[in-house]
Amino acid sequence: MKLLVIDDERAIRNTLKEILEYEGHTVNLAEDGEKGYAAAVAEQYDAIFCDIKMPGMDGMELLSRLSTEGCESPIIMISGHGDIDTAVSCIKTGAYDFIQKPLDLNRILITLKNATEKTTLVKEARNLRKKVDSRYEMIGESEAIKHIREVVARVAPTDARVLITGSNGTGKELVAHSLHNQSNRSGGPFIEVNCAAIPGELIESELFGHEKGSFTSAIKQHKGKFEQADGGTLFLDEIGDMSLAAQAKVLRVLQEHKLTRVGSDKDISVDVRVIAATNKNLIEEIAKGTFREDLYHRLGIILIHVPSLSQRLDDIPLLVEHFIRTICKETGMARRNVDKSAYLELQKLPWTGNIRELRNVVERLLILCGDTITGEDVRMYATPAF
Repeated sequence: MKLLVIDDERAIRNTLKEILEYEGHTVNLAEDGEKGYAAAVAEQYDAIFCDIKMPGMDGMELLSRLSTEGCESPIIMISGHGDIDTAVSCIKTGAYDFIQKPLDLNRILITLKNATEKTTLVKEARNLRKKVDSRYEMIGESEAIKHIREVVARVAPTDARVLITGSNGTGKELVAHSLHNQSNRSGGPFIEVNCAAIPGELIESELFGHEKGSFTSAIKQHKGKFEQADGGTLFLDEIGDMSLAAQAKVLRVLQEHKLTRVGSDKDISVDVRVIAATNKNLIEEIAKGTFREDLYHRLGIILIHVPSLSQRLDDIPLLVEHFIRTICKETGMARRNVDKSAYLELQKLPWTGNIRELRNVVERLLILCGDTITGEDVRMYATPAF
């Protein structure tokens, strides 16, 4: 590991350097706060040891500046005049830990180990988050997609409920994830419910939970999706397929921010942002009597329509390149070039399955074609042979 030691006492600097280099680390030294600050911003260190009492810029000022500027290195403060108040002040200002002089070898090594392990976990979590977020990236530069991005950017920081409409496979889930990821609730859970995939007799239990013994198979208490999403976002996909009985209970939660588990009479408060999506025309469903008009107006504070792929054909080249990168990375397949004629042929197809269908076609072409995907390849393999 690469470490930085900032201390105005030469003996302390050299002692720490010997200890840490003996453990196999690379150690840089700074004799005062100004030089320490310059070193900390010039390079990335796995950890920084910093004395508090120094002439000029002292350790607390240095700590404050580095914390404010987003320094990712864990900073371990050391002092010969420490007390509880000083230690608490250091931690509040952004230090990872506080060590008193005279320095204890075991304490130094244990603190360093814990600090660097925490930093590693934070980096891994950040990288994982980036990977997850990239899965839900909205690809395209068509006017329709640009408009959706603008609406999402304006709506996401609010708690306004959003109703997303569009055909199957257009990317309604991507819009829901973007709303959550750009919101103040991004650190909370994102819970997804496919209302069409849950049998009507189980939807209430799934959404609102149940108590043990409330029905035959209720062998233990169960928290529903609303409770699981507390503090975060609940995405109700295919809301148009929800039963009227469940719709009435969802309406109550939206109005009162309270729910009741199946088999209970106790109200439970929840703080949930609801985003819903459907491939149905809910105005027509209201006319048929299969969807509640009051629920429609509660859900549709913001309406976002996701266009079909046939309405954004100019995005096909960008989408194809994105899917090639993604699929090749996931499967280890060699990258393919795409001839301009292939894009032209892809833009002629009807795409009834929208972007989901396009991804499947790209994967099929990667498997069956040579180094360059051509228009002839698209004509041969892109459509089903029936």
